[in-house]
Amino acid sequence: MAKCQICGKSVSFGIKVSHSHRRANKMWKPNIRRVKAVVNGTPMRLYACTRCMRSGKVASNG
Repeated sequence: MAKCQICGKSVSFGIKVSHSHRRANKMWKPNIRRVKAVVNGTPMRLYACTRCMRSGKVASNG
């Protein structure tokens, strides 16, 4: 489950190109962490990307 429950960031797809220009499909996953946060006054566990945690969108509960 590589999806942030705060911003909705999920996996992205593209093509990996080597030095000899051989192409292969690639998948980039966001850096997701399971954190305990306060949502509407109640503490709960949710999946959040580190970008949301760093920017303060997730009120961490410790």
